[in-house]
Amino acid sequence: MCAVKDVKINNISIRSAAKNHDISYRTLARYCKKVIITNPSHGSIADLIDKIENPTFLNVIGYKSRLILPEKVEKELVTYLLRAADIYFGLTPTEVKKLAFQLAIKNNMKVPNSWVVKEQAGKDWFTGFIKRHSNISIRQPEATSLSRATSFNKQNVASFFSNLQHCMQKYSFSPNDIWNMDETAVTTVQQPKKVIAKKGLKQVGAITSAERGTLVTLACTINAIGNSIPPFFIFPRKNFKDHFLISAPTGSAGDANPSGWMKEENFVKYLKHFVGNTKCTKEKPCLLLLDNHETHLSIEGLDLAKNNGIVMLTFPPHCTHKLQPLDKAVYGPLKNYINNAMTSWLVMNPGKTVTIYDIPKIVNIAFPKAVSPHNILSGFSATGIYLLNPDVFTENDYCPNYVTDRPDPPCSQADSNKKN
Repeated sequence: MCAVKDVKINNISIRSAAKNHDISYRTLARYCKKVIITNPSHGSIADLIDKIENPTFLNVIGYKSRLILPEKVEKELVTYLLRAADIYFGLTPTEVKKLAFQLAIKNNMKVPNSWVVKEQAGKDWFTGFIKRHSNISIRQPEATSLSRATSFNKQNVASFFSNLQHCMQKYSFSPNDIWNMDETAVTTVQQPKKVIAKKGLKQVGAITSAERGTLVTLACTINAIGNSIPPFFIFPRKNFKDHFLISAPTGSAGDANPSGWMKEENFVKYLKHFVGNTKCTKEKPCLLLLDNHETHLSIEGLDLAKNNGIVMLTFPPHCTHKLQPLDKAVYGPLKNYINNAMTSWLVMNPGKTVTIYDIPKIVNIAFPKAVSPHNILSGFSATGIYLLNPDVFTENDYCPNYVTDRPDPPCSQADSNKKN
């Protein structure tokens, strides 16, 4: 546009302007022919400047692109693709190209021969289609089970918030008394990150401790004002030894069982750890939000909770990915920081492998970075638990539930999630 201004306003020759701006003479000449002063006697220079600087001027320059699918059809296709992604049935690029071909054939549109041979649209069309519609892009979806997709529905969510509101009104909990606990697995093998390597290599290696790792369960607990208690470890051993927790975060506790997962007897010891850190009593109870796994429902555990003023409220089945603060805002960063710390450990200890006894030290590096007040408060806010907001989720959040004919569970089943 600067070259066009030089020619039309500053009266510089096309050849000189093209040379000054390092562009093709013929291209500039073609552009200049589009700009015509229709009325030289009435503000022609100002009108010319406005015309050249108008963004719509670019639309009349060069050859007009020919769309195989009309604009209206493309917009309908985009709407369909976005809806499919909302219900977790998004289409791959190949499926989009096949669908575009089918749309063109059904509407008797002229298509290139290559489309007919392959029975799908070409790569060039798909690239242009993505560029023409800025509200769509190619994304890597997260694997989501059918149970998660269908269980997160309005009825289950409404029942949970009804139970939560009932607990809040009955016990008058302050945000300092609202806690969320959940377990996550930490393995001795980290996930390698992207590295810089020679271009063209088909495979690039990275050192890990082993092919398959051994897991240690980590139970974290946070509250609605951004605080947390020291983590609770469960080691894959028959008996727990105090030296397992060397270099763990200060105040950490632990237990052991051969599988490394939380069992009923481990959960009882966790509750004792929770009581010791929160100082909850019958006179000053606490609300503990957790999933409804069977290990949390032992008689001994429920009695311990009742005798120490722990009011336990469980999330609806398969809904923790949306309703649980730890899942929403803490465990993602925590896994990332643990992965980075483990990679650094391998660099600083060449020739050695990470064992389950190194996990507490690695967690100690990652824990304060991930379990931060900012992340904790974000988790409670995003889930609508505190400040209490039953309407925090939109219609799009419930879209995956529309793809199933499974009946919603009866209200009595959801209500039974409330314990103590």
